[in-house]
Amino acid sequence: MTAAVRRRESWVTWVSETAAPESAAPPASGPPGNRLLQALRGRRPDRTPVWLMRQAGRYLPEYRTLRARAGDFLTLCKTPELACEATLQPLRRFPLDAAILFSDILTIPDAMGLELSIIEGRGPRLGRVLRSEADVRALRVPEPESELAYVGETLRRVREALDPEVALIGFAGSPWTLACYMVQGQGDAEFALPRGMCYQQPAVLHLLLERLTCAVAGCLAAQAAAGAQALMLFDTWGGLLPGAAYREFSLRYMARVIERLRGSETAAHCPVILFSKGAGAHLEQLADCGCDALSLDWSMDLSVARRRVGDKVALQGNLDPLALCAPPELLRREVARILASHGAGGGHIFNLGHGVRPDTDPDAVAVLVDAVHEFSAQLPDQLQPPA
Repeated sequence: MTAAVRRRESWVTWVSETAAPESAAPPASGPPGNRLLQALRGRRPDRTPVWLMRQAGRYLPEYRTLRARAGDFLTLCKTPELACEATLQPLRRFPLDAAILFSDILTIPDAMGLELSIIEGRGPRLGRVLRSEADVRALRVPEPESELAYVGETLRRVREALDPEVALIGFAGSPWTLACYMVQGQGDAEFALPRGMCYQQPAVLHLLLERLTCAVAGCLAAQAAAGAQALMLFDTWGGLLPGAAYREFSLRYMARVIERLRGSETAAHCPVILFSKGAGAHLEQLADCGCDALSLDWSMDLSVARRRVGDKVALQGNLDPLALCAPPELLRREVARILASHGAGGGHIFNLGHGVRPDTDPDAVAVLVDAVHEFSAQLPDQLQPPA
């Protein structure tokens, strides 16, 4: 008996010994189609769709070559030919079910006049920061078709090059996360200045968040018009806020972005994925904010999350990115654990709990994708996630 057969039989034995849940979504009928979009509708495709946050990036040698050719990160983002190539690179290596636009959440503050620069080894810096009501009122809401035209052109190029069965995801930072950088002026572990503004200048912060809501919704609607089939909001720093402040300054404005998208001509039917890192305490409220899916960080057990939100939304995630450093057999077991934790019901997209780390071996990503395909295709129609 080969090692592969032994692994497969071990997996089947493991899942077959578990009890069935009360209900499970039936497999999607017909050809495989666009697996990601099926899962976002709560269905179960022939296998669990898989893509990875930061699937394009420094861990790929071909990306490093492309980055050197561009000269700097912002040139890479703002040159459609190069950004399209960066978006497509991981799809050439791995049979992923989605491509995500290669860009940066801070292109919106840059288009609002805050003069973004990326300092090698130190991260993003904004040449202008916001500390007063006058600063906020001086902001302009960008026109996506002009000030962010390169984003739309990149998406059109990618959509033309992609297989129809591979979904294209557009994205933006949440209003709160963008406000963190715009007030702090750079990345920070605590973002004390924007958090302090919640208490010292709440009216100014609300004014900023309202303007960012308009900017983010407009940019995402433009991405949908350019070919994005799903949209993702990255609320990377929402988890820094305590409960009441989270609901007031983060969740409220994500819900308003989604409300604006639902009212737009181009994005009304485009599914929206929310990723709010460290916000597991607010899972029920997030599921009620109008989104179609919640992307979970690695601290949340998928079976617990599914019980808490029911079938209101799809769930995405949520392997610890550091598991990609594990030996292949241990990595495969972690993939199996994540799949079994969600179970055979519909509405699951396999992803990481955060982005691929720059020191990740591309071979480990290949192991992960292969394991998702192998194990999820064997999930029985009824599966109780293991305790």
